[in-house]
Amino acid sequence: MTLNMTSMDAALKQHYTSDRVENMVFKDNPFFAMVSKYKNFDGRNLPVPIKYGLPQGISSTFSTAQTNITNTYLKAFLLTRAKHYSVASIDNETIEASKNDSGAFLSALTLEIDGAIEGVARELAVALFRDGSGAIGQSTSAITSGTSLTLLLLDDSSNFEVGMVLSFSSTTTGAVKTGVLSVTAINRDTGVITLSAAGTTIDGGTGIAASDYIFRQGNQNLGVTGLSGWLPGTAPSPSESFFGVDRSADATRLAGIRYDGRGMPIEEALVDAAAKVGQLGGRPDYCFLSYTNYAALEKALGSKVQYIDKNITPEIGFRGILVHGPRGPISVIPDQNCPGNRAFMLSMEYWKLYSLGDAPKIIQTDGMKFLRDSSADSVQVRVGAYAQLGCRAPGFNANIQLS
Repeated sequence: MTLNMTSMDAALKQHYTSDRVENMVFKDNPFFAMVSKYKNFDGRNLPVPIKYGLPQGISSTFSTAQTNITNTYLKAFLLTRAKHYSVASIDNETIEASKNDSGAFLSALTLEIDGAIEGVARELAVALFRDGSGAIGQSTSAITSGTSLTLLLLDDSSNFEVGMVLSFSSTTTGAVKTGVLSVTAINRDTGVITLSAAGTTIDGGTGIAASDYIFRQGNQNLGVTGLSGWLPGTAPSPSESFFGVDRSADATRLAGIRYDGRGMPIEEALVDAAAKVGQLGGRPDYCFLSYTNYAALEKALGSKVQYIDKNITPEIGFRGILVHGPRGPISVIPDQNCPGNRAFMLSMEYWKLYSLGDAPKIIQTDGMKFLRDSSADSVQVRVGAYAQLGCRAPGFNANIQLS
């Protein structure tokens, strides 16, 4: 009898092509999928130069022009890589028992490898909208004896998963409070997170305070710096160093445009922000916002709505709404990772995700996809990403506050 694919099925391995991994990573994360990628970020750091001012030896009087000579104003953001990891452990007996269709509906290896890859992908996709602090939400009120936490922004509930271990801090950059709590349940309709123990276990009994920031344990100020870092909601101060740059010299050209659209119809806020970006030299072509705000825009436009489909690959695409700005059409795309109170209007040609190899990838520098656990009958799969987001012209992009 000839050995064929059917009889060999139990011994065949799941093959992870780059297309398969990209489909898993990008299919629900539009900005992550659309941002340009550079995968050769080796060495210590990567400078991203920016010109933010012209020479000022200018005057109708020659001698005055000569006296006032200055050079072109230049800065360089020195990007450093941030790390994101996911580690999965699979029992060897379970691997053997789930090899073929007669033993299991799913292969244990496939299940856990897919989960590890998607876990890092979600971490990156969320971080790409955040400020680099690692904060993924805020609590609305103080919690001491109770075990329920309500998120300040309902849309942030998509950042949390059952089993996630959380830490807390009163600020995004301050010390993390002592103690951690695990997520045991999530009500995504109300934004209520159920915790593994009472809030009194945090900070020596002080508990979780109103407006405390919430982090995945081990993430504070260590992840990728995303759009909220490059385009902060408030102008940066002179004491702040952002990848080695004091952005206060020109807080718009070096830290983006801040537009307050609170209290305005959402379509007006987007059009006005587009006009501001255009006035300052940008040509925004994409705007990313939450699904809630996308729905509000769709309803507001009514019969005037124009849809557009953006295909990244034959398998991956996203539907958006076309808004006409003063410098061209803007594709408004909903992204589950965008904070519910913000929209980011971008000139996409200036953005790039720099990484050391694929981000994410199965870590197998030694050629081994699986590592034996030293003290258990199991193997580990390690997935990671070494990456950083960069922008060559922050001033051509806007952070729009919607609520």
